Amino acid sequence: MPPTEDDPIAARALAAVAATGQPHEVVRINPELADTAAFCAAYGYDLDESANCLLVASRDDDPVIAACLVLATTRLDVNRTVRRLLGVKRLSFAPPELTLARTGMQLGGVTPFGLDPDIPLYADARIADRPRVIVGGGSRAVKLLVPPAALTAIGAEFVEGLAGPLPAADPA
Repeated sequence: MPPTEDDPIAARALAAVAATGQPHEVVRINPELADTAAFCAAYGYDLDESANCLLVASRDDDPVIAACLVLATTRLDVNRTVRRLLGVKRLSFAPPELTLARTGMQLGGVTPFGLDPDIPLYADARIADRPRVIVGGGSRAVKLLVPPAALTAIGAEFVEGLAGPLPAADPA
């Protein structure tokens, strides 16, 4: 059974990645293991080859929204870089309800493929240096393994400083 037979959002994502003409792999997973750390541990992927697609939204009544793709080993710079890119004063991560409303996707399955073309897509420049990254597939049951060229093909803008290192763990 194809991984998207009964999931139109994941089917849209697969059609979008296929349309790039870039090689890709579809990885079917247990939806309970879709969150990045659990997925990587269960399926043998390194955190530095896993990228999270995060929606951000301005705090305006009619929010400005963008999708940002960052490696799991980094943290999105919402307050400086993304805020500057979007030209807004106040910005935060989109709540799960807004993410679902704008993309049809749940956290853990958000993908850059098949997004509404009105949503800008920014990718941290570190991703361009990877031979491939694994991203959400539009469903918590699907991941996509893609080269950075597939992201370029869908209009991703690679941005230096979009993300920074994760804070050091508290030794206490």
